[in-house]
Amino acid sequence: MTLAKYIPDDLDRRIIAHLRADGRASLSKLSDALGVARGTVQNRLDRLIDTGTLLGFTVRVREDYEEQTVHAVMMIEVVGKSTTQVIRRLRGLPEIYSLHTTNGNWDLVANIRATSLSDFDRVLREVRMIDGVANSETSLLLSSL
Repeated sequence: MTLAKYIPDDLDRRIIAHLRADGRASLSKLSDALGVARGTVQNRLDRLIDTGTLLGFTVRVREDYEEQTVHAVMMIEVVGKSTTQVIRRLRGLPEIYSLHTTNGNWDLVANIRATSLSDFDRVLREVRMIDGVANSETSLLLSSL
């Protein structure tokens, strides 16, 4: 089954919502919460994974767990048709944990995590040195609400 042919329905969306709240929820817990058979949940999860709808499971940590980590959002302007090349280079930087295309004045938005201000400064320099990056604007994230 391909992603283009599969459109998640209400049950799939409810499964995803429960997993967002508790990515480690057991099949039994999910089936009880959703009011469906355990086998139904397993089949739906398998399909969501097989079609690429669910890309993986992750861990969320308390905000103060990474207290010393520097978090930032960087908006990036790309020159001409070099977006693919710039994205490839940005994906090679481990401090960039998510990258998004956008419209408006900025072409890309990168979320950055660095272990210190000096590492953060190094990442900014590396991004700005990438061929095709015309301009950038970065904001440090002070707290999460």
